[in-house]
Amino acid sequence: MKCVFALDQGTTSSRSILFDRAGKVRAAAQRELKQIYPQPGWVEHDPIAIWEAQQSTAHKAMHQAGVHSEDIVAIGITNQRETTVVWNRKTGKPIHNAIVWQDRRTADLCARLKADGAETLFYEKTGLLLDPYFSGTKIKWLLDHIDGARAKAERGELAFGTMDSWLVWNLTRGRHHITDVSNASRTLLFNIHTLEWDKELLELLKIPRSMMPDVHSSSEAYGSVDKLLCECGCTIAGIVGDQQAALFGQACFEPGDAKNTYGTGCFLLKNTGAEAVASNNKLLTTIAWKRGDEINYALEGSVFIGGAVVQWLRDELGIIKSSSDIQQLAAQVPDSGGVYFVPAFAGLGAPHWDPNARGAIIGLTRGSGKAHLARAAQEAICFQSMELIQAMEKVSGAPMDLLRVDGGACADDLLMQIQANLLQVPVERPKLIETTAFGAAALAGLAVGFWQNLDEIAAHREIDRIFEPQITSDEAGARYALWMKAVERSKAWA
Repeated sequence: MKCVFALDQGTTSSRSILFDRAGKVRAAAQRELKQIYPQPGWVEHDPIAIWEAQQSTAHKAMHQAGVHSEDIVAIGITNQRETTVVWNRKTGKPIHNAIVWQDRRTADLCARLKADGAETLFYEKTGLLLDPYFSGTKIKWLLDHIDGARAKAERGELAFGTMDSWLVWNLTRGRHHITDVSNASRTLLFNIHTLEWDKELLELLKIPRSMMPDVHSSSEAYGSVDKLLCECGCTIAGIVGDQQAALFGQACFEPGDAKNTYGTGCFLLKNTGAEAVASNNKLLTTIAWKRGDEINYALEGSVFIGGAVVQWLRDELGIIKSSSDIQQLAAQVPDSGGVYFVPAFAGLGAPHWDPNARGAIIGLTRGSGKAHLARAAQEAICFQSMELIQAMEKVSGAPMDLLRVDGGACADDLLMQIQANLLQVPVERPKLIETTAFGAAALAGLAVGFWQNLDEIAAHREIDRIFEPQITSDEAGARYALWMKAVERSKAWA
């Protein structure tokens, strides 16, 4: 049985999934990742633990499926995007923990750059806003704060990468220091129009060009895995950031096609084809993927805390034992009882871009209980996504008449029903919600001829359920108005 391997390196877990020619999951393995919080607003990962988790899950998935190395035709890698790791080229060891995309430690630096009038320059070249979310200021922080790092970087001894680059470096035993255009476009350092690392932006942040990986398309044969490190010593043929992978996996191949992913965060992407569409309401212009000479751009809205709020209820408050318990608890009440939860644990993303916002729970009464809080948390995920969709509609000038969804949290029927209610449009869930992993597998499979064309990829997409709105537009609007009031009270707190 021939398969394509997807290595899905996410924020809260590392997974390995095998897909057969019919696009079906043959085996999957997952390991949760420890979240490290050195101080308020800081989030880190151990890069070595990520590499070990990815190896472990790959071996487990192969064992479950009963496949051998010769059965793996290609490997596709998808990853949490802006998370930043810098390592020593000679030893292969990181100089510090990876700084996660949710981390806020460079907020002051971003504010200074904005005050100096640099944001327009960054936006025109990269399609991104000056926010701690992106990799560029994280790299500068590491060079400025880790003893000896800047001197080593200037001597060409250090390498930077997002998690795709880190995995490829380790999978190939340091033979390849590469990334793809989708991940490069999330660094604040890559010109999305010329498709090159931008000299002016690198100099502005004082980052040596020698640190940067070579940039490739999202679907090509990059190199072979070292068999001593991973028994499936085959070709790595797909690299793509997780949200762009989900867009591809949802078969959003045409301009105007859009999807929303419900994972650790929530991410709305809309394919804009060969045109890099600018936004005047703080959406991001980003690269979706590149195949051969053809490049696709996308508009994106980013919510930093989506499904992560459920983990917070589980790990920090202890009101549920597992994340899947949220649906049953929230269903015990018909609504949130007037409770509104703004989970701005890492600031607010689009369309607010306020790194100093902080989490708030508003509207509590003596009768408020844990079920109301659970319901408010689910509604918060949907309200934040609703804000993105409204911003996207303003750019396009046309209302969205259907929302395609994916990601682990979209398995929650109540969550999807709440989303349909608030949006007042149908929400379409596919049978395969692991579209991020499938997108990476599809790009890899297309590169080696395992699948022949986009029509074949699209044919594998099957609809599981469509959720129709069950409340009136007036009720949805009234709830949204109160949500916006709560958001305003969470802003500029830190």
